[in-house]
Amino acid sequence: MERIVIIDSSPLIGLAIVDGLQWLPTIFGAVYLPESVKKEVLPNKNAPGKTAIAHAIEVGWLTVWSEPIKPLLDIDLDAGETDCINVALGHPDKVLLIMDERAGRAVAKEKGLSVTGTAAIIGLAKKQDLIPSAKAVFERLHNSDFRISATVINLILSSVNE
Repeated sequence: MERIVIIDSSPLIGLAIVDGLQWLPTIFGAVYLPESVKKEVLPNKNAPGKTAIAHAIEVGWLTVWSEPIKPLLDIDLDAGETDCINVALGHPDKVLLIMDERAGRAVAKEKGLSVTGTAAIIGLAKKQDLIPSAKAVFERLHNSDFRISATVINLILSSVNE
């Protein structure tokens, strides 16, 4: 059974800022986003990295989830997070969520779902030699006002020997 990878808007934006969307097919194979996430970042939004996100969809690094999403989660999260978690709940044993927001991650973990985030993907990109320096990528993110906790960054940098 192949793993399904679903990405939320915050990691999309963060990876777009550091030109990291191109890493996704190498690291994960197919990566999906719900239509609600696409609407959060495209086309008339001012999301940072929206051009890179549109390009990633166009070239196939990202695919919009085409199946109906059953409303299995009844909690107050934004539409994108809710849809990401609902897709995962529909396939609980084979989905990896890429999500950064604390509330969404907490709900997903409470439901027993697998979750990773932008920082971990940067670490994976370094481990797979897709980037020369994770530290440099984190610095680019920090300079763009995208925030990841120093604790998480230090954990990833330690795991990649930087």
